[in-house]
Amino acid sequence: MSDLHCPARVYVARHGEAEYESELLSDAGGSLSPRGRAQSRELGESLRGARVSRIYASSMARAVQTAEIVAAVVGCDVVVREGLREFGVGVHAGTTGDPDPFRATFDRWLDGDLEARIEGAESGSEVIDRVGAELELVADQHRGESALVVSHGGAICTAVPALARNLTTRFPESRPMPNAGVVELQADGDGWRAVSWCGDPV
Repeated sequence: MSDLHCPARVYVARHGEAEYESELLSDAGGSLSPRGRAQSRELGESLRGARVSRIYASSMARAVQTAEIVAAVVGCDVVVREGLREFGVGVHAGTTGDPDPFRATFDRWLDGDLEARIEGAESGSEVIDRVGAELELVADQHRGESALVVSHGGAICTAVPALARNLTTRFPESRPMPNAGVVELQADGDGWRAVSWCGDPV
């Protein structure tokens, strides 16, 4: 049973390396590569001592697969949450993604212009709001406990720096989020605080 007087510890991880059915941009698809499966097992091993009570995963297959592999290592169940998905590709669906059609918008998000929008998809503030709502739900369910959230690089690097009071929005520029990388967050009465980013103390 969670302790309402103790902060929740939430680990937010990017899914393992994935392979895609097509090189064209899409909001669907993607399954873990053999390397991604190995990364997921290593992620699970790294969290053995964290006493993770539940894993919450994006509904995208590569995140669910990552969560299930970790769950088999740490011994807990997986809950799938639509709000943890990657930001949508919008009008760029079906294109090659070269050059990167999201770079300019993502840079504006990092600069604090959160109303900038991927055409046909979300603004930065909408990404932060939906991911933030999911993290709040996890924190409320796991006071005094630890939980793991498996999401995506873009969603994590947009939302977490905006939510954590001790990070700047441009923090991810100097600390890229690799596959199976983890941010450790603590939720208390003052909101979110980042404890570590990809293994390095913040």
